[in-house]
Amino acid sequence: MKLLATAAGLVLLTACGSPGPGMMHGDASGYPYSRPTCTAPANLPGPVITVTLADPGMSRMMSGPAPMGSRMALRASATTVVSGLVTFVAANRGWRTHELVVLPLPAGSVAGQRVPGPDGKVDESGSLGEASASCAAGAGDGITAGAVGWLTLDLPPGHYELICNLTNHYANAMYQELTVTRP
Repeated sequence: MKLLATAAGLVLLTACGSPGPGMMHGDASGYPYSRPTCTAPANLPGPVITVTLADPGMSRMMSGPAPMGSRMALRASATTVVSGLVTFVAANRGWRTHELVVLPLPAGSVAGQRVPGPDGKVDESGSLGEASASCAAGAGDGITAGAVGWLTLDLPPGHYELICNLTNHYANAMYQELTVTRP
């Protein structure tokens, strides 16, 4: 058993064994992550940014397009990186299928300002690429629960938006800005 001191007081953490087969993994907030089904290869080129894709409040029993207002998250392990080769490993810790698309941000824009169309998706014109294959590199049919997909890009300095562009996912806050700086 461990005690963790925080500004609000003490939090009691208990050490538990690993979940058994078919059980869910979770975090301190109680969000039940999907069980990992594969990992990215070792020695991917450039710095590796892990992008966690999740859908708190969902479960493996839910199917079909995500409803508007669903709790979803896309969080990158870094929001700034030096220009050059960069590898993104998109880890779907949620229950719905997700993807990672890298889009340049126009000057003066910030992440989250794109307007989804009637299909619940934003325009991907100018996309630099995507990780949407389960347990593989590049594009595919989506990263399933517990799987990872990866993508390596040669990024020039600038601002980019990392998004999940499946129906209603962007509108449900699956985006994050990435700044690429000069060396």
